[in-house]
Amino acid sequence: MIYSSLLFIYVFFPFSLLAYYVTPAKYRDVTLLVLSMIFCAMNGVGFLIFMTVYTAMNFAACHLVGKYRKNKGMARSIMILALVLDISAVFVFRSDFFIAYRELLSIPEEFFPVGISFFTLSAAGILADVYTGKTKHNRNFVTFALYIIFFPRLIIGTPLRYSGFRRMLHSQHTGLADIGTGITFFVKGFAKKVIAADSLYALYSASVSVDIGEMPVLTAWLGAVSYLLSFYFTLSGFSDMSAGISRCFGFRIPKNFNYPIFSQNVRCFTARWHIQASQWFRQYIAKPLYSISDIRLYKDIVLIAVGGLIGFWYTFDAGGTICGIIWGIAITAETYFIKDKHLQATGRLYTFIIAVICTVFMAGESSAYSIKYLFAMIGGNRVLADSQSLYLLKSYVLILIVSIYTAASFFRNIIVRSRMKKVQNIITALSPVIVISMMILCTVLISYRGSSEILLLKM
Repeated sequence: MIYSSLLFIYVFFPFSLLAYYVTPAKYRDVTLLVLSMIFCAMNGVGFLIFMTVYTAMNFAACHLVGKYRKNKGMARSIMILALVLDISAVFVFRSDFFIAYRELLSIPEEFFPVGISFFTLSAAGILADVYTGKTKHNRNFVTFALYIIFFPRLIIGTPLRYSGFRRMLHSQHTGLADIGTGITFFVKGFAKKVIAADSLYALYSASVSVDIGEMPVLTAWLGAVSYLLSFYFTLSGFSDMSAGISRCFGFRIPKNFNYPIFSQNVRCFTARWHIQASQWFRQYIAKPLYSISDIRLYKDIVLIAVGGLIGFWYTFDAGGTICGIIWGIAITAETYFIKDKHLQATGRLYTFIIAVICTVFMAGESSAYSIKYLFAMIGGNRVLADSQSLYLLKSYVLILIVSIYTAASFFRNIIVRSRMKKVQNIITALSPVIVISMMILCTVLISYRGSSEILLLKM
């Protein structure tokens, strides 16, 4: 069960809201934990057991690290052991290299702890913060367990610092206004996933079905651009759904995406893409490595290496690593060769092209395939377009235009910059109608397609 499933939207979500708001305020934390455990169980009993063991192990590790923090050797050993166990779990479930280990452990092939990449970041972050003294370990197991398995942020959710989550938990703003705002956020993300991401992934699938040795330029570009947009709308869509659900329970989750597509430069794109996850890698990986030396070449190497690590975290294969390395090199090159930090059309164009190139490596079944795909994109097969590529363009041109227009924040800018009171009043008045219409349309599309799990990466 994921946020875009009809079972979640029309059964679990309403039930969880009702259960939460009828519960006395002092017991609502426990109610949220029980609801989160039910959510895990609805993804399989095995998932519930895994999350219970995982949470208890990390809770005990944090407690011991905090208890023995004055004994640096002991605290460091406990932290490293816990981190090794956490990271090993991610590798076992996400990397195809560890299929034999899953078979050895008699783990069913279909079992996967959804969201493991994200709640592992949370667990690793709190272990590091307790070890360094930035956070005092809270012995309240309910609070800690909610930090790990709070269901609105379990699936591609926002990796928050424990101190920030605890403040949210103890200063919740609840009421009809928050529920209304939360539902609006949720429907926005729902529409991104069902209308945009799923449709664009269908275009990508049709494009890559062509033999790579005969692929026309137009087909190759349609496939690469559609995958990039589909990937963006999937991640940002689930982030919006997560933020919307959280808002209904009084949690104000920070923004995760800020219209990165068509940014003015690579650094700007990076600052707007998966903001909280990027900040996690910057805080816990890049900054400690940067502090070792002030030599610029060393820092450039660290930046490129961390880029490769982030790319690997997305895909757990060589393609994602190459994607991250290319991105890190692009950021480094930009600091040396591009002095204008506010490029307009030129900057947007080269940033978009770099993003597309990275996407090819991320989406490719192998590095060799990705190189052949790039070769096709530049006309290596000596075919500009054929009847199939023209048919795909004709069939998907509308969704491509709308998606690009939406991803580039043009519509938002029109609303924000509009000073006409009448226009703003009309938009405000029509918002409920638009939200309900989007909800009905998405429901119809899911009912017709059967599901909305396309491009939901095993993260």
